[in-house]
Amino acid sequence: MSEIPPVRLATRGSPLALWQANWVKTELERLHAGCRVELLTIKTSGDKITDVPLAKVGGKGLFVKEIEEALLAGRADLAVHSMKDVPVEIPAGLHIAATTKREDPRDALISTAGLPFAKLPKGAKIGTSSLRRGTQLRHTRPDLQVIPLRGNLDTRLRKLKSESLDAVIVAAAGLRRMGWEGQVTEYLSTDVSLPAIGQGALGLECRVDDARIHQLIAPLNDADTAVCVKAERAFLTRLEGGCQVPIAGHAELIGLELRLRGLVANLDGTQLVADEARGPVAQAAELGKGLAERLLDRGAGMILKEIYSTSK
Repeated sequence: MSEIPPVRLATRGSPLALWQANWVKTELERLHAGCRVELLTIKTSGDKITDVPLAKVGGKGLFVKEIEEALLAGRADLAVHSMKDVPVEIPAGLHIAATTKREDPRDALISTAGLPFAKLPKGAKIGTSSLRRGTQLRHTRPDLQVIPLRGNLDTRLRKLKSESLDAVIVAAAGLRRMGWEGQVTEYLSTDVSLPAIGQGALGLECRVDDARIHQLIAPLNDADTAVCVKAERAFLTRLEGGCQVPIAGHAELIGLELRLRGLVANLDGTQLVADEARGPVAQAAELGKGLAERLLDRGAGMILKEIYSTSK
């Protein structure tokens, strides 16, 4: 009897990415007798370019490009991504076949003095890798200095001290997965910092025609998370947004209904258009598109046009 071939799981090499890949490996081997998963670590363009803001070098797609190339070339069978890093356009022949149960979607603040966001001193320096976070913080506290911060999660936490910052803001999900939640000063309310599209959820990507992988990963799909992320990504798709634009969106299930909140802001946070929509789960994509249309009509279209014209 021939040996069952291993599942080659492609991942970035950061500590958080490896944690996520090892979690998927453990779950697949637990769920399926005889299943073996081998990790294929790939250094992406986003990992190589660490001294330039993502918005200036091509956005978050840089974290998945080489991994998707490995899937298409047959060097890998499966990939695990943070869904907030996955562009809305996925190469032909690939798809997100499963979305895992969402971890805490909020942003988390870690401050050197243990002060919550509202009590940070005037002019405090806050580090973040995200335009979305920076513009929302400026909108609430125009006095703050937002310092661009790149690097893996552990690198950004080290820079809190090495760059004499008053605080950093990162995704709560990564801290919790790594067991570092003890460092959190405050979990920011989504009214202060609405999360990124897909934040807290992991996506499992594979080739569309790979029936074996589909069968293996099916038990890892969380239907509630998947429908929420579907609504969020439909919202982002209609806005044609990427890493260069401060866009936030978060969906949650309330009974049998989806509640989707979204916003678009300009780069300095002086203009912010936000709204929410509710509707049946079966209409997740339509809900996302409809909310985007509403924001575009209320001024988001002009904000996006201005940002794209100045970034060219």
